[in-house]
Amino acid sequence: MLKSEALTKRFGDHVALDALDLDIPAGEVFCLLGANGAGKSTTIKLFLGFMRPTSGRAVIDGIDVASDPIAARRRTLYIPEQVALYDDLTGLENLGYFATLAGIDGSSRAHLRACLDEAGLQAEAVDRRVGTYSKGMRQKVGVALAIAKGATVLLLDEPTSGLDPQASAEFHDLVARRRDAGAAVLMATHDLFRARQIADRIGVMRAGRLVLRVDAKTVSAQQFEALYLAEMGSAVPMTE
Repeated sequence: MLKSEALTKRFGDHVALDALDLDIPAGEVFCLLGANGAGKSTTIKLFLGFMRPTSGRAVIDGIDVASDPIAARRRTLYIPEQVALYDDLTGLENLGYFATLAGIDGSSRAHLRACLDEAGLQAEAVDRRVGTYSKGMRQKVGVALAIAKGATVLLLDEPTSGLDPQASAEFHDLVARRRDAGAAVLMATHDLFRARQIADRIGVMRAGRLVLRVDAKTVSAQQFEALYLAEMGSAVPMTE
């Protein structure tokens, strides 16, 4: 599970994240929405241990991330907007390499192939160089690593940005499967439409503060859009 307690990050006089309290249990997807600079990516970087909080704390499976970032990362899989893979290696070779870096012992090629298959990568692409992959195919290699690693926490930062509607829907189906397998998922996104479909709960951030929390299953798409726009004071329509 993921938990933050009054998690705060300041850069000089600028407050990037202001006393964030979150509690995301196993088997839940929590989506963070908000404009650029609202604090979404800062939140994920603090959970990853890429930066230290000014005050408060981030906790993964009971581990204080700032105190023991390595142990916290062992339980975590991070998928950014652009998954960094080696273009000259195949999908299988990339997965094997990153599985080794993650300390996953005893993963046979057959097991890694099964992880790629479970992540939805086409069989003909497994042994093809990643330089020929679409963005959606690259994201599936990232999901395959989560499967191979047995990650209990997924941190996703704009993972469907730039994907076509079909690829975006496929990725969200994969995330739902990881949730149903018991993972706790925190996803930063700009996509209101998909967020309401995939999330159990949604938080809206503005100027570093979590200003709205919504149970995604209790509101319609139109109701959620109205709530979001009222909170943000914006006229940006939902993405479809």
